[in-house]
Amino acid sequence: GESVVLFGSNGAGKTTFLKMAGGLMRPTRGSLSVEGFDIGKQADEARRRIGFLSHNTFVYKDLSPLENLKFFCRLYGVPDSEERLIDLLDRVGLRGRASEPVRAFSRGLQQRVGIARALLHDPSVILLDEPYTGLDAKAAQTLNGMLDEALAAGKTIVLTTHDLDQGLRAATRALILDRGNVVYDGSAKDTAVREAYLRYIQQGNTK
Repeated sequence: GESVVLFGSNGAGKTTFLKMAGGLMRPTRGSLSVEGFDIGKQADEARRRIGFLSHNTFVYKDLSPLENLKFFCRLYGVPDSEERLIDLLDRVGLRGRASEPVRAFSRGLQQRVGIARALLHDPSVILLDEPYTGLDAKAAQTLNGMLDEALAAGKTIVLTTHDLDQGLRAATRALILDRGNVVYDGSAKDTAVREAYLRYIQQGNTK
């Protein structure tokens, strides 16, 4: 039920962590479970409860947004009601382009399809790796609204970003990674997170 923002310089381990949490990589040690399902031993059940959005939108560019969502409905075993899918595309501003091939879209529009795909199956855990990449201000506002609704519904959100203010906007908890180690873990509302960000990221990037 938390909204966790994960900060760190390039190479700190943010994407690696999200890939392990999403079942895309196996950890060398330790374990992680989602609603009691071990991500390593019960991967299919765990993944059904996870929505993942990264630089790679994981959508098929020769398919339309609507065809993509219908395909992923079958993968997740959820109903592919066209009315519901069109409503979801409407929320990300793509109702009018639901039948066009994704390859004709800009990077930002492809990311909107990726947002719809990640939230399609009503996941209880939402993992987002630099989700604002390529999004214009309106699309970023749409994403923020959908994440706010998800948090209000009790979902768990883990988000990585280089944008301090955007990351802290609705976060309840903040973590900072430095070379694979957690060097800060505390309330996102605490001013200490800005001091830690300055110490480990801004100053570190200028050395």
